[in-house]
Amino acid sequence: MLLAVAFQSHSLVIHKESSWIQYTRVRKNCLPKLSTKTNGNRILPCWPHRKYAKSTLHMSFTSEKLDHWLWERNVDKKLSKCVSAVFDACKEIAYKIRTASCNKIACFNDFGDEQLAIDVLADKVIFENLENSGVVGVASSEEVPREQKLKGSGFAVAFDPLDGSSIIDTNFAVGSIFGIWPGDRLVGVKGRDMVAAALVVYGPRTTISLAMKDIDHVHEFTLVDDFSARHGQWLHTNEFHSVAEGKLFAPGNLRAVEDNPGYSSLLQYWLNEKYQLRYTGGMVPDVNQILVKGRGVFCNPASASAKAKLRLLYELAPTAFVIEKAGGKSSDGKQSILDIVIQSTDQRSQVCYGSTNEVQRFEEYVGVKVLSGAPV
Repeated sequence: MLLAVAFQSHSLVIHKESSWIQYTRVRKNCLPKLSTKTNGNRILPCWPHRKYAKSTLHMSFTSEKLDHWLWERNVDKKLSKCVSAVFDACKEIAYKIRTASCNKIACFNDFGDEQLAIDVLADKVIFENLENSGVVGVASSEEVPREQKLKGSGFAVAFDPLDGSSIIDTNFAVGSIFGIWPGDRLVGVKGRDMVAAALVVYGPRTTISLAMKDIDHVHEFTLVDDFSARHGQWLHTNEFHSVAEGKLFAPGNLRAVEDNPGYSSLLQYWLNEKYQLRYTGGMVPDVNQILVKGRGVFCNPASASAKAKLRLLYELAPTAFVIEKAGGKSSDGKQSILDIVIQSTDQRSQVCYGSTNEVQRFEEYVGVKVLSGAPV
């Protein structure tokens, strides 16, 4: 299908096919003729940029749809179903967030005949999609931290349905976190055992940063409106493969500075070195910016008076899987988050994500120092 849409002195040419979309901007009245070539069983467009070099603006890109991206990379069919269920749930959650009604306490939207708080609604939407996939035997949500049996088999999924729900009424970016393990249990496993993990950002754009065990790097998908009742489609838009050094920091749990001298010293180091503060109060967007910017550090240390509150299963391990797949590092102060055995659904830890040097600096300054006779 070929669409030509006029925008003042320019036109936007859109070629839409079941697996990808290509956009090309050209000057008005200079629409190129679309020819095709065959690649196996697929017909591909041939855009005559050279012929129209004087009139084109050279702004074109091709984005694969999620299902085609998974198929091209020979992802296991059951795993593809599981990942697709996660993406379908997030599409629905994104729509519910955009259309939610908020007061000073919470945000609400409809779920069937019920009016639910948006975080509870997100939890129900995710469970519903995982159940319907038929490939998830066990799932567990941070909302109710226990393993729940589902009717499928193949994978166990842990998730934080709406990270940052306390700031959603202010219209800040919020997110969801997913970890997918093979088998039927979520306790007694390590983060390194995961087959996939994802960070979802509901902001000005809705994006999912997906990491898969057998695919290099981290891949970003953006929810693009297709002007239908399906509320959009997921297109592959970016790839993250390195986290370099850079003066950008997001310090969480600052109350721990009072009685964690290592954290206090680390914070002073960042200030003395004139790092840029980029902190929203939502862990998902604060960590996702490390992927997008390709630099920086996020940390959430603990102390005797400000205990660790982030859960290993639902938040820390999946996020570490994504960060490390993108070339970054993670640490609880002495080891990679991915090497910690998850002994309970409520297990918590302090954490640092970022470039190699930033995480090493966290281990040197904060580490797992003994406070009030107990390790942090």
